[in-house]
Amino acid sequence: MSSERALVIGEALIDIVERDGRITGEHVGGSPLNVAVGLARLGRGVDFLTHIGDDAHGRRITDYVKNAGAELVSGSGTANRTPTALATLDENGKAQYVFDIDWQLSGTPEVAPPLVAHTGSIATILEPGCRATAALLDAYHVSATISFDPNVRPALISDEEQARTRIERLVEKCDVVKASDEDLHWIDPNRAPEHVAQTWLSLGPALVAVTLGERGAFAMGRAGTVRVQAQRVNVVDTVGAGDAFMTGLIDALWSLSLLGANHRKQLRNISTDALTLVLETAVLSSALTVAKAGADLPDRATRDAAAAEIPNLRTHRG
Repeated sequence: MSSERALVIGEALIDIVERDGRITGEHVGGSPLNVAVGLARLGRGVDFLTHIGDDAHGRRITDYVKNAGAELVSGSGTANRTPTALATLDENGKAQYVFDIDWQLSGTPEVAPPLVAHTGSIATILEPGCRATAALLDAYHVSATISFDPNVRPALISDEEQARTRIERLVEKCDVVKASDEDLHWIDPNRAPEHVAQTWLSLGPALVAVTLGERGAFAMGRAGTVRVQAQRVNVVDTVGAGDAFMTGLIDALWSLSLLGANHRKQLRNISTDALTLVLETAVLSSALTVAKAGADLPDRATRDAAAAEIPNLRTHRG
């Protein structure tokens, strides 16, 4: 029997943001951390398993996670130092990253079997912890919906073919997969995102969602493909945009009672109407995040208020 909680597995770090040659701020970051915090801000129960140090950066991350309402899993604070990422922003607010990170996991988290287990990004590629991450997904498959966002970081990948193989193996294990068009171009530069997504869907997931930046997003399920346009906002920066989308995706599926291993069949048979609603929720979450500096994901009241102002939007509220 699963709990009504999410388990998020992956890196947490400090994003040091540089623009026009100067440091403009330091933000708590990491793709999985953003998803954990985003879900907690929406009122979901979240346990977050990571690898940070007992230092000033690590304590800042711990406080940030707890203030959002998420729980840091015991054993997450054993790293020699807390990871950092230097994020250099261009004139469009797009970030390029240079990482200082050590990723390790050991043992099984002391948490109840989750309703949904999510991972992605560095945690699924970087040795030695990526192997433990994959093993945990196998273990939680019996209770949980498994979700995955490759969120490719080429700067950390030394063996590209091995990374592509690892990503494909994780896709095979997952129920819900989200990627950006940039991820898919890196993974398979010779095929359109729609073709790669279709291949992934055939490997086993119930749904595959792909973000297209200012062109919105599409999602594929057994019932068909749906597309949603991006919301028009003034983009401050794109940090956390994909993580906000992933958070909205998981939250909407949760609201529709489609998470958990015992709902796997219903998730696989999700209708195009329900998939459109899920995609609209995800796109709105992303739009609200890019309109603010850093990965500042919305809480439920903020997102519901924004949804109420958009004509014909069918975002699931509450």
